[in-house]
Amino acid sequence: MSTVRAYLPILVIIALLAAIPLVVTSNTALNFVVFVLIIALAAQGWNLLGGVGGQSSFGHAAFFGTGAYVSAILQSRYGVNAWAAMGAGILGGALVGWIIGFLSFRAGLRGSYFALVTLAFAEVLRILANAVPITGGAAGLLLKLNIGFANVQFSSRAAFLWLALGFVTIGLLASRWIAESRFGAQLVAVRENEDAARALGVDVLAVKLKAITVSGALTAAAGCLYLQYFLYLDATIAYGVWISVEVLLAAMVGGRGLVLGPLVGAFTLHGVGDL
Repeated sequence: MSTVRAYLPILVIIALLAAIPLVVTSNTALNFVVFVLIIALAAQGWNLLGGVGGQSSFGHAAFFGTGAYVSAILQSRYGVNAWAAMGAGILGGALVGWIIGFLSFRAGLRGSYFALVTLAFAEVLRILANAVPITGGAAGLLLKLNIGFANVQFSSRAAFLWLALGFVTIGLLASRWIAESRFGAQLVAVRENEDAARALGVDVLAVKLKAITVSGALTAAAGCLYLQYFLYLDATIAYGVWISVEVLLAAMVGGRGLVLGPLVGAFTLHGVGDL
């Protein structure tokens, strides 16, 4: 019964969001919801690392942009199926997360030092994306409009809203599961006191690496969705400071470390901003 209670708020909110296209026909409103869901998904990645794990990041654009660029390059340059390209993009974001985590946590960086390192990584990737030909340089990459399920392009905004909501749902359920798991307990222990957690037998480095890898994957998934919805990408969009700020604020406003925090925060920020 306690398990049902834990997951019930998530299911109710998802059901309400899924019903929006059934009662709202305005493309402007549906565009708003889709964009907010993409931000919420990216913020779920930040919340796992910065909220539950206490490792605040200023550079989640590194994951968002990598997911988007890997997917865009595979589709536009090599003709890879969109679903497969998105999967590769998510793996790319996870890999970048692991690399940043390994280099930072292995060196003992934490707090503001770690946050600045993530910001630096995102900026380096932005500069590289602007410079190398395969990314389209400053001109960016444009995906060909080709409506179809296989291309993850839909004529209806409602269909994309449901797709984005599906990804957000997976993120919410995963976050809830992690919160109740041994890994989640270890992550909280590391957040509260790394030295005490280490003394109790927690492999601090391994726990942090798992967190930043999953965090990178979630935020990269948001980058892939952004690409499929807008069909265009450049370095400023992919690796810009804007996305790092968006996800941090969404998680903070909604409640740092709370499962539903990123979703609530994203709607609050953009709902208030659009009034």
